[in-house]
Amino acid sequence: MSYANTKPVPAYVQIKDYVRNQIETGVWPMGSLIPSEHDLLKQFGVSRMTVNRALRELTDDQILHRVQGAGTFVASQKYQSTLVEIKSISDEIKSRGGQHHSEVLILERTDDAKALEALGLPAGAEAFHSRIVHFENDVPIQLEDRFVNPQLYPHYLEQDFRTITPNEYMTLEAPLQRAEYVITARMPDATARHRLRMDIGDPCLVLHRRTWAHEQIATDVTLWHPSSRYQFSGSF
Repeated sequence: MSYANTKPVPAYVQIKDYVRNQIETGVWPMGSLIPSEHDLLKQFGVSRMTVNRALRELTDDQILHRVQGAGTFVASQKYQSTLVEIKSISDEIKSRGGQHHSEVLILERTDDAKALEALGLPAGAEAFHSRIVHFENDVPIQLEDRFVNPQLYPHYLEQDFRTITPNEYMTLEAPLQRAEYVITARMPDATARHRLRMDIGDPCLVLHRRTWAHEQIATDVTLWHPSSRYQFSGSF
């Protein structure tokens, strides 16, 4: 005869499950102060050590953020991007169950010398330039500053990038063949800080990427992300 496993769930795990549920259901929104250890130990009738373990493990998982002398807060969500393939940011957001929208700041022709050099275009030529803010659930998570080779994407300036992302358009027009990129941690300039709604002193994760299509340099892109709510990941 076999018996079902009736081993009780440890108290610290029950507290972790409770905290996660409060966050996932929106009872405790991002950035809110959660009940103190004293309040939780009274609520669950457990020791301070048990509560501390639960909160410590949730902090290690970046679900909570503990501030000495102030309390424990619901951590800001870090939106995740993959480096293995270049995907439309709208697809990334939708895959997480989020809502994407964008704000187009600049869509223009430019003869900027550094942009032309980066794209391998001769002096005196023109490149296309766009600057777009991408939002997930009304939270700005990426400022995209993109220079584009007009020989490969002649209709770039005609696109409505509120309804289609640059990556989606370029995939249809001339799919990318390869890319090179560098990631750095940098302080944002005033424009990036304002557009990403960041506090003064907060750093950005910055991805600088060049791509190729039809054996030509296709784009030169700088992507700014608030480090407190974004992360990159990848596997090979």
